Amino acid sequence: MISSIYNGTVIHKRFKPKTHFFKYNVFSLLIDLSELDQLDKNIKFFSFNKFNLISFFEKDHGDRDGSSLVEWVKKNLDKNNISSEDVKIKLLCYPRIFGYVFNPLSVFFIYNSNEKLISILYEVKNTFGEQHTYIFKVENENNIFQHNCSKKFHVSPFIEMNCDYFFKILKPGEKISVIIDQYHTKEKILYASQDGKRVDFNSKELLKSYLKHPLMTFKIISAIHFEAFKLWTKGIKFIKKKLKIKNNITFES
Repeated sequence: MISSIYNGTVIHKRFKPKTHFFKYNVFSLLIDLSELDQLDKNIKFFSFNKFNLISFFEKDHGDRDGSSLVEWVKKNLDKNNISSEDVKIKLLCYPRIFGYVFNPLSVFFIYNSNEKLISILYEVKNTFGEQHTYIFKVENENNIFQHNCSKKFHVSPFIEMNCDYFFKILKPGEKISVIIDQYHTKEKILYASQDGKRVDFNSKELLKSYLKHPLMTFKIISAIHFEAFKLWTKGIKFIKKKLKIKNNITFES
């Protein structure tokens, strides 16, 4: 089985206008989307598109209407002149726990039939129920990939929209690493990262990961609001969201 579990940490470090730091432990799933039915059948405590202790729902990603994620990825690859023929799709994300999840960032890794990584999709969500996906074409065979683009989506009410993202991501293997540096007027204002070490995706390891991080998904959304409150108490300017979107996608060169 290709799908994996990664146990690790999330770090956020703000540099301007005032410093702020937090770190917490998490576990993520790297799911080969072609294995979802098999995982549903063979893994205790895990279900696909139905309730369980730990579950994965297609409606939490892509078009968010419960339709096929594989077809959503292929459609958007084709729209942006990236071949979708015989692709293998792996998704790095948090699972639902007791039916709830909030994924600030999910990453789709797209491989061709020769196991070459050809595209990465960064799917970003905010707490207003909105989503923006940044699609990048991969044209080298390194283990570390770097991408950059302008910010196109309101995420934090304490960070301006006119910013740039710099992504640095490790090709999933025994470890994962996703780093996002955010710049405003050429000054670094935020560092965010997620790392993890791989274990097999089986019933035993899934239960162990859950027991290390019980109610993790509830903790994530609670931590987001708690850290926002602390930023507010530090006197950092609150920036009102100006645009209302539902689900945007951009191709980044």
